[in-house]
Amino acid sequence: MEAAPGTAAEPVVVERADGAGGELVLRRAGADYEIISNGVFLMDTRNGESERLLVRAALDGRARAGAAARVLIGGLGVGFSLAEALALPGVAHVTVVEREPAVIAWHRTVLRPWSRDALDDPRVTVRNADLLDVLTAPPPGPDRRFDALCLDIDNGPDWTVTPGNARLYAPTGLDLLAAHLAPRGTLAVWSANAAPAFEALLRDRFAHVRARPVPVPRGEPDVVYLAREPVTGR
Repeated sequence: MEAAPGTAAEPVVVERADGAGGELVLRRAGADYEIISNGVFLMDTRNGESERLLVRAALDGRARAGAAARVLIGGLGVGFSLAEALALPGVAHVTVVEREPAVIAWHRTVLRPWSRDALDDPRVTVRNADLLDVLTAPPPGPDRRFDALCLDIDNGPDWTVTPGNARLYAPTGLDLLAAHLAPRGTLAVWSANAAPAFEALLRDRFAHVRARPVPVPRGEPDVVYLAREPVTGR
């Protein structure tokens, strides 16, 4: 998700929808689109560099080697992360978990160019579900775990779309995420700002953690957190 930049075009409401977390609004501002949740800006189609980096960095090494990879993306958004995953070599399958039916539907219409027709790709499964519900189900078998698990369902660990999502960034949520990672898999988390407390939790739970700032046109950089090798015996 991107921090809201200034724009000369006055946004025009394209559609309003009752969502799982309240009202969703799709707006058009010039040639771009914005998604608003309960009056709070979530994302737009203007840039997407940090969302693409989220996936590229999570699959770094595997993509270069062309190794088959299974990817889970939490949050469809405007489609940048999904389109990037499908463009990388060796990606065998992408599961997208998106709780808002309206967001999925918009990728069949006006947002389709930004996800590059990804919903029609046979390598893609879109699950209309809450990510926490998916994670709290029994962990998948070793051959069904994910080589990259990319989270972009909030504006970051410190700025969640709904209060319940805070559990994802707590120790219990990190345990759930770790249980769905394949050996040598990577957890990647997008944030609209640096989140030192969350980074400390990652370092307690994973052997290797890296924070990658991504400059944005205005305001402080976005940050992509990368974590590998869950610590065992906790």
